Amino acid sequence: MLLLGDRNTGKASTAMDAIISQGTEGVNCVYVSIGKKRSTVLNIVDQLERHDALDHTVVVFAPADAPASVRYLSALTGCTIAEWFAWQGDHSLVVYDDLSRHAHAFRELSLLLRRSPGREAYPGDIFSVHADLMERSFKLDDRHGGGSSTALPIIETQRGNSTAFIPTNLISMTDGQLYFDAHLYAEGRRPAIDVGQSVSRVGEDAQPGPLQQVAAPVRPELSQYEEVKGFTRFGAIIEESTKRQIARGEQLVEIIQQEPREVVDLSMQVALLWTHQEDLLKDWPAEAVPEFEDALEDNQDAVPGIAEDVRSADKLSSELEERLQDWVEASLEVAKPDTLRDSNGADGGDTRQGKDIAQENTEDRA
Repeated sequence: MLLLGDRNTGKASTAMDAIISQGTEGVNCVYVSIGKKRSTVLNIVDQLERHDALDHTVVVFAPADAPASVRYLSALTGCTIAEWFAWQGDHSLVVYDDLSRHAHAFRELSLLLRRSPGREAYPGDIFSVHADLMERSFKLDDRHGGGSSTALPIIETQRGNSTAFIPTNLISMTDGQLYFDAHLYAEGRRPAIDVGQSVSRVGEDAQPGPLQQVAAPVRPELSQYEEVKGFTRFGAIIEESTKRQIARGEQLVEIIQQEPREVVDLSMQVALLWTHQEDLLKDWPAEAVPEFEDALEDNQDAVPGIAEDVRSADKLSSELEERLQDWVEASLEVAKPDTLRDSNGADGGDTRQGKDIAQENTEDRA
């Protein structure tokens, strides 16, 4: 899966989250840093250490001042280490950060070897170099140990141009891409993934059963929300159904918001998306969603064993959905905003009083 976007849009941060989340999955990770500053890599290593991720992570570092040959070979080195884990019957994840700098290193080598430059001054065989690297991701059958190696290559774009030579090459090789948008990042979206330009050729086949059921409507709903929310900027008169669509979209954005290094358990993901799917947050303001998330995490004891049952289930059965609803409703009651509580109590009294005043005014006018 390719991660691409402009500089400082959260690509490497998302890859770090992926590495940290593998701590409980028994996956050996390899982080390959190509052409970065030493201070940047030291900061990454420090974060991995603080989240106990170095126990299952190998870091391969070729600094920016290293020779082009070293920067070029660093990606192959990381790939070989990941392959070694796979051939031992284990699963491995290798992050290439990033292949833009890897391509630059290969271009330097090619020019020194006096090879003819091609498009954007890259040598003609840069495509096969990256293709060979991507094809070294694999899944072995049981006869060969059942190990696997998964790659998360990162590409840096210039001003959102994903049609440049190197990005288009990698897009054609990978099983999909996550596009990180600079405008979404500036708006505070974390991760700043543009669902319109992101593609998965694997799709729901890579998701656990319960997540498949609740995650299917997320992408189309987010896309529709992005389309209609622009109407509000111009002060246009909006229908009630459109207002409701915008409100649900704002809630969904808050639900999928994830701060760096915040690993969300699968049961929490399913519960949050199921709550949104069932429209149980109706009339809730979007800014109140984080309080509901905290209450949901703290209230797991309300339905004993619910988190483990969701994680181990192949799909959401009717019985499991009933228990999920008990968990969600208990959390909704705890985190309900004061404005909604008042609407059921004090606001109701004010409404009746308002009707009496309106009736008195009508009588006076008569």
